[in-house]
Amino acid sequence: MSGFDLTLLEHDNLGSTIYQKLCEALMKGAFKPNDRLKIRDLAERLGTSVTPVRDAILRLVQDQALVLRSPRDIRVPMLTRAAYLEIRDIRVTLEGLAAARAAEKVTPAEIALLEALLKRNEDAMAAGDTARATELNQIFHFKLSEIADMPVLGDILRRLWLQMGPLIADVYGGAGRTMIDHHYPLMDAIRRHDGPAAARAIQADILLASGPILERVDAERPEALVS
Repeated sequence: MSGFDLTLLEHDNLGSTIYQKLCEALMKGAFKPNDRLKIRDLAERLGTSVTPVRDAILRLVQDQALVLRSPRDIRVPMLTRAAYLEIRDIRVTLEGLAAARAAEKVTPAEIALLEALLKRNEDAMAAGDTARATELNQIFHFKLSEIADMPVLGDILRRLWLQMGPLIADVYGGAGRTMIDHHYPLMDAIRRHDGPAAARAIQADILLASGPILERVDAERPEALVS
């Protein structure tokens, strides 16, 4: 697990707060496939008791973001090839739609925000800070559905990224420019308010990244795969 900030914020509903913190950590790649999560360790880091952490873990198991092998063996699953390809194809459609709508609605301030995220991602990659680069990549992708003002689509993508985030994080550092190069034609399309071109660019980004991701999935021992 990377150094993702799990500092707990004050909140009336402690279990919900912990669940959201762990969701964010999974989506942004703080955990990798096959990582083992220890409830007591997480509770200590969050400064709380084990009960709300256990409740949040069980919710994530229901979300298929974690797998409960036994009460003491909770893991981040490695997607099967079939599961990954299904999620990839759904992302191609939905993120393409979000990018197209974002290009039509984007404001100058939002363009500047996307450009800043891309620059920070480049800086993190140049510095060898893979954890930060992975996190910024996720923020960039999610910002498109926010700009598109499509909250239902955003909620669907969050569920997909709960499963995808750890796998993307696992390959991000070794995939090089594959993970970022198509963000530049995407930005060109967004500046022109060209929805179809923006959709094509984000779809190319997802499909190109599938190469190293599939290599990682296929390299996994069959007995370690979890559907």
